[in-house]
Amino acid sequence: MKNRYLLCLLLCAALLYIALPFLTVSSAGLEGVFAISWLAFAFIVIAGNLSALLFAPKRNNLIREKQNLRSEIKRLRAR
Repeated sequence: MKNRYLLCLLLCAALLYIALPFLTVSSAGLEGVFAISWLAFAFIVIAGNLSALLFAPKRNNLIREKQNLRSEIKRLRAR
């Protein structure tokens, strides 16, 4: 799962590297609005993937939660 987040971060960085010379934020009108909105969305993508990469739950905790959920389901069915 972490590989996917890393791949998305690298692709976003590549897109930024390619697009930054063509985006002029100081332009007036629709071109400036497009550049600012494009950069804002790129920042959101980077922030989302970086937070998912850094704060992903550990695999052992997920396994333990699954086992607890299964035991809880068994306990409720036994009623």
